[in-house]
Amino acid sequence: MYEVLMYDGGIYRSNELLEMIEDVGGVVLQKTRSAQMFTVTMSIPGEDREAMERMCTSIGGMVRNVPLAGTEIAVIGPTLGRHHMPHPVCDIAEALREAGAITVVMGLARGRGKATSQISMEEMDIINEYDAAVFMLGNFKSCVEAKKHLFEKIKVPVILVSGPRPDGLDECCEAIVHGVGRRTERMRTPEDMKKLEEISESVEKVIKEKKMAIDEDPLFVHPAEIKQLLEEYEPLKECLRPAPIVMHLDGLRVKVSKKDNIENISEMNVYGKKLGEIAKISESRINDSSMLIRIMTRSEMEDSV
Repeated sequence: MYEVLMYDGGIYRSNELLEMIEDVGGVVLQKTRSAQMFTVTMSIPGEDREAMERMCTSIGGMVRNVPLAGTEIAVIGPTLGRHHMPHPVCDIAEALREAGAITVVMGLARGRGKATSQISMEEMDIINEYDAAVFMLGNFKSCVEAKKHLFEKIKVPVILVSGPRPDGLDECCEAIVHGVGRRTERMRTPEDMKKLEEISESVEKVIKEKKMAIDEDPLFVHPAEIKQLLEEYEPLKECLRPAPIVMHLDGLRVKVSKKDNIENISEMNVYGKKLGEIAKISESRINDSSMLIRIMTRSEMEDSV
């Protein structure tokens, strides 16, 4: 059984770590370098965990579990204005990043106000590109309950975070965490830390349930295998954007233009098949410089034959 771990340390001797991951048959899910700091999210066989921990310690780094690795999660506030941002939305996003997720903070164009809040079809389409969505609402119970239309039609799992505990919203979202309202300071107290842990655990539970649903009809290939293939693609090697390849539970986000790269990427060989034959490739609704690759399940592959 494979385990997902994160190494956090310096760039010194990091090549030895990458070589060991390859030697044990593991996969690098994500790696990030910032100045002299180096972070690697990896999937390795469980029996090699102790050896990997010894390696990380010997080169001066730390290793920890990251249950949300391989996911991209949107953290959404009603608006980007100071009335709703940046706290505690950014603290929640940071807590999810510490659990291994790639997070994106969003604000709705017209989400403010109990009677006037709206969400457009384009915004819903963008949110549906992620593995899950965390909606951060405010301090008034009636206002939170009146804004359920913001997320009740979202197709991906929704985790609602608000000040009071709302009534009648259990069917609109997969989890509700209350006790975190709108505020002007960072979440730094022990009570705040416990609340961030509760949010992170709620997201982890929702993601685990989504993984179990996928396992009932497994993907034709794991997203990590496609990621390894794409890492050799020259335009992605030259891409200067942060995390040019982002893994999802059922595919990947690739930060290159579909218009210029769809032909080459579709023709890539995956176990004797073309990538375009085993996955649905579409342009991201965010902009035209990213594309989404949704890997087909085994039953979908059988139906397409």
